[in-house]
Amino acid sequence: MPTLEDITRAHLCSDAVARGAMQLLRNQGLIVSRQGLGSFVRPRTVARRHGVDRYDRARWTSGTAILTAEAAAQGLTATQLLRELAEVPAPDRVAERLEIDPGTPVWVRRRTTLIDGRPNQLADSYYELAVAADAPRIREEDTGPGGGFSRLEEAGYLLAEICEEWAARMPTGPESVALKLPAGTPVLELIRTVLTTTGRPVEVMLAVMAGDMTSMSYRFPIPDSRLRTE
Repeated sequence: MPTLEDITRAHLCSDAVARGAMQLLRNQGLIVSRQGLGSFVRPRTVARRHGVDRYDRARWTSGTAILTAEAAAQGLTATQLLRELAEVPAPDRVAERLEIDPGTPVWVRRRTTLIDGRPNQLADSYYELAVAADAPRIREEDTGPGGGFSRLEEAGYLLAEICEEWAARMPTGPESVALKLPAGTPVLELIRTVLTTTGRPVEVMLAVMAGDMTSMSYRFPIPDSRLRTE
């Protein structure tokens, strides 16, 4: 970006006006400033989530993790850093969706995912201890080909339904640091519940995504309750 002096000269404005304009661009996440170096246009890597298609069984049963396949289809590279594997008390939101009492011990996998090297998501997946025992690789750093979905099905949990709950909000301080968010950048919060053919919830994921790196695209048949029979 031009210096403040260049901006004031080119646009015949005061230093205060130029500084205000630059601050507005920072708040909108359009530029980043580095002390001693200047201000730079912020590159944006946006990964599109292709709605229900991202959970296509053909993807993960072929041995490719969902995020990896989705990023590759867009010419991007997805990687993952494991933050924690642990037995923890179930948070209220997780307990409600797993249909267990709050505070019940559960297994959690905490990851940070990156798109082209930039953190884009904090994802924490929770499982009942009995489910994690049936699918022991879920407790390991590497869940193997196809990820956790494949391990659950190998353990006899046939996956049939996914519920996604979305909300937009401003990030907490730790989230801003972990996702390297410029000032003023919102996040998208996702609660995903995975259910079996019997209706049993077997995984709840709490995810926080960088709002400026995420877009969503959904295509699905229009429901018609008139076609349902008693």
